[in-house]
Amino acid sequence: MKRTLIHNATIVNEGQSIKGSIVIENGRIAEVLTDWKPLSAPCDETIDATGCYLLPGIIDDHVHFRDPGLTHKADIFTESCAAAAGGVTSIMDMPNTNPLTTTLDTLNAKLDLLNEKCVVNHSCYFGATNNNYNEFSKLDKHRVCGIKLFMGSSTGNMLVDKMNSLLNIFNGTDMLIAAHCEDQEIIKKNTAKYKEKFADDAEIPVNKHPLIRSALACYSSSKLAVRLANLAGARLHVLHVSTAKELSLFSDAPLSSLKNITAEACIAHLFYDSEDYKTLGARIKCNPAIKSESNRTALRAAVNSGLIDVIATDHAPHLLNEKEGGALKAMSGMPMIQFSLVSMLELVNKGIFTLETIVEKMCHAPAQIYRINERGYIREGYRADLVLVRPNTPWEVTTDRILSKCGWSPLEGHTFDWKVEKTFANGHLIYDDNTVDGTYRGEELRFN
Repeated sequence: MKRTLIHNATIVNEGQSIKGSIVIENGRIAEVLTDWKPLSAPCDETIDATGCYLLPGIIDDHVHFRDPGLTHKADIFTESCAAAAGGVTSIMDMPNTNPLTTTLDTLNAKLDLLNEKCVVNHSCYFGATNNNYNEFSKLDKHRVCGIKLFMGSSTGNMLVDKMNSLLNIFNGTDMLIAAHCEDQEIIKKNTAKYKEKFADDAEIPVNKHPLIRSALACYSSSKLAVRLANLAGARLHVLHVSTAKELSLFSDAPLSSLKNITAEACIAHLFYDSEDYKTLGARIKCNPAIKSESNRTALRAAVNSGLIDVIATDHAPHLLNEKEGGALKAMSGMPMIQFSLVSMLELVNKGIFTLETIVEKMCHAPAQIYRINERGYIREGYRADLVLVRPNTPWEVTTDRILSKCGWSPLEGHTFDWKVEKTFANGHLIYDDNTVDGTYRGEELRFN
């Protein structure tokens, strides 16, 4: 069996950074060599990682790969290639595709499609509707990462807005419920207000988007989700928290305390603020909206304090022509997965986060919250999902580097100081020297 030595890296794992080496054998981490611990046997291949940092592969719990049915925007193969290039080794795909992943048949078809096309490891959510909660008991909890609940606007007509349905959903499963929380009634009122205000204009300006999809709309819906989860004793993961106000709903208790209610922040809300609409316009329009700098500052602090447990992307590609228009017309969402890790490493350079925090929120925490088997950590016996990154290597995001099918990024023209050099999934080198191994297929994630 081939043994590969990744030699002389700085290993970032479980709260510490330490010089050492890793042996990969048979798809797993066979040895973690620190404190001058010797090899147990010779290796067939050595990768000199001097000057690099070795992290667990990134686990992104929140992606929209648009497959099946929306493949003019993206597909599983192209987006998983972008993931590999970004150091992401595992993804969990959302159900608002065409057809919706809201029946057992469409779920099984989606899992088959992921196995057929996905370069990285994978799972997908089962989408909740107002009336399909009877299906939850039939789901394979070892294959399906969770239930996706749209408690606000949904791209795909999946809004669950009946209180009886919500009660049945929260009381109807012990699986994790991942919720998109925005109050639809508040959004409707705000939309009517701004339509009237800009009645003489062709469009409502895109910088009004965070006022239409307001902080109150987010808070009101998240508050309801937390209340229902507490009443039911359900496992709730609130996705893409975007406001300071919502943070009062969450606990900074460690995940080791088995907390049932957890929170996710997305790259866009940690990286951008509402001032960026001036230069980037609808390119950074997403739901929930990117809001003021004070909200961004609060979210960053919450990552550090433990109120925010996970950092993900909400990778949601659209074609550039679908991003044209103002607050109502332009589609919401942007491709982020290829540059998610380097974006967060930039914030490490700025002193906002530590490397150890990034690894905790992008690797360890998703593995803990979703109860993923043998991934998310650099531990002997675990799957060899690893990413090698090098600092002090400036490079610019140019169109020709973008692997997402949509062919654009809000980060075009941005220079990063960190570079993803190599990505391994199950010990296989899926990204090396700006090249993805498109022949490899990742494994299904397994949940305990």
